[in-house]
Amino acid sequence: MTAAPAVRSPIPDPVHDPPSTAIVVQLPPQLTPYARTLQRWRAGCEVTVLRDGGETYPAMLAALAAAQRSICFETYILAADATGDRFKAVLMERARAGVAVRVIYDAVGSFGLPEAWVGELREAGCEVIDFNPIAPWRARFRLSHRDHRKTIVVDDRVGFTGGLNIANDYASVEDGGVGWHDMHCRVTGPIVLDLARMFRRTWLRHGGSHYPPVPATAPAGAATGVFLRLLENAQRRQRTTMRRTYLHVIRSARQRVLIQNAYFLPDRGLRRALTKAAARGVDVRIMVPGHSDVRLIEWAALYVLRRLARRGVKIFLWRGVMMHAKTATVDALWSTIGSYNFDAQSRFNNLEATVEILDPATGQTLAASFERDMANAEPFDERAWHRLPWWRKALAYLGYRLRRFL
Repeated sequence: MTAAPAVRSPIPDPVHDPPSTAIVVQLPPQLTPYARTLQRWRAGCEVTVLRDGGETYPAMLAALAAAQRSICFETYILAADATGDRFKAVLMERARAGVAVRVIYDAVGSFGLPEAWVGELREAGCEVIDFNPIAPWRARFRLSHRDHRKTIVVDDRVGFTGGLNIANDYASVEDGGVGWHDMHCRVTGPIVLDLARMFRRTWLRHGGSHYPPVPATAPAGAATGVFLRLLENAQRRQRTTMRRTYLHVIRSARQRVLIQNAYFLPDRGLRRALTKAAARGVDVRIMVPGHSDVRLIEWAALYVLRRLARRGVKIFLWRGVMMHAKTATVDALWSTIGSYNFDAQSRFNNLEATVEILDPATGQTLAASFERDMANAEPFDERAWHRLPWWRKALAYLGYRLRRFL
């Protein structure tokens, strides 16, 4: 009797990599109060703030074109438009040159991406995963669980993270795009290995082929210069990491808190921290889109912003096309750039990535960018709320009541 052929289990093999080391770094005294923990800070890094698609995309494409060994490419939205084609061409060229190219895109964020378009990547030698495909018949399927990260790692030496997806919406008007306002950053140094390890964990957990682990111990950098720390939330115990970090730095603020966030629906604890900071004399400013691509969040945010404005927080509404940034700087010493929004999806459902930055120069750069953006924003206060028509106020109240689902 012939034995039945073995059926391969769809469950990937468990990952047994050596754990990363929670290295404790001695921070300069002026920066220590802003660090919620002294663990996993990477010293001796470099960070370049990138504004909008006009600065971000050329920097990304140049790094990708220079890849010699590996490319790890992770994004929420990957569109088959002119911008997506620019990136696809570089990825395919590098794959044909022998570079190991691995791509993760989110199945919902990139909904409608043609299979033929993805097939061209695979035919060129790229390995591609669509994160959490829309398949309700699969075990443990959860539609709301999305990969909202936007990261690139090249040769484990150069990394990018921030708010920009790969689509024409984010490209500059000069390049034929819509010109959404967003922020990203380019990083080098030991922090890049943290980004590479984060990508690899996601890759293996969602069915990607096995490849050698990134070195568990980051190269030692001088305990000076720019200090970076990667924040992620893939594991259950990490779900509140970003919220707790924001709470800590807002409570530690002494002069200024500048926040730009695309989808701003903070919970009660964060609202309380912001109003308490304003009450003790901190200049708290928040900038959100005046016209959002998600209208219900725009309306719900007005209800929240009105309550903050009544308690001394200065609110600004961005004019023009969508503002998609997720940045903050506190006292021009602590900063963050990443994918994390102040909404329920980022807090409870999405995979997110953001970098904490302890560096006065980066803080001043982001503060200067915020001041520049104020020229294209209008203040929102109690009087502005009262000028709204009754139906806008009703929609704001309705949206606020639905905030847990936004």
